[in-house]
Amino acid sequence: MKTKQQNSFSMKARFKSFVYAYNGILVFFKEEHNARIHLFLAVLASCAGFYFKIDATEWMALIFAIGFVLACEAFNSAIENLCDVISPEQHSKIGKIKDIAAGAVLMSAIAALLVGIVIFLPKLWAMCC
Repeated sequence: MKTKQQNSFSMKARFKSFVYAYNGILVFFKEEHNARIHLFLAVLASCAGFYFKIDATEWMALIFAIGFVLACEAFNSAIENLCDVISPEQHSKIGKIKDIAAGAVLMSAIAALLVGIVIFLPKLWAMCC
């Protein structure tokens, strides 16, 4: 049974949860090499978006694709860190879990690449030909 304190809304607690989330983002980009690679590619895609003056719908697709890849990478990193704590030694089931999580990142990156192709290829084609 929850106590009254657990049920009450607290702005201080809500603010602290944002601070924890912000710290998680900082750790993610500081410690995870792949996160920095994805961030670099996101900045490149965003610069291309400004250069080609993509429309609002294209921006929504681009922003969603970038967010999706970064979120998948963050979940993958969290799963890998948790697995390393649970089983520091090699274990076939842990390896399978890590591979599946990494596969999710790859799938999201492929989807983001396809979004980029759909948005930018016609613009590059019109520029070149």
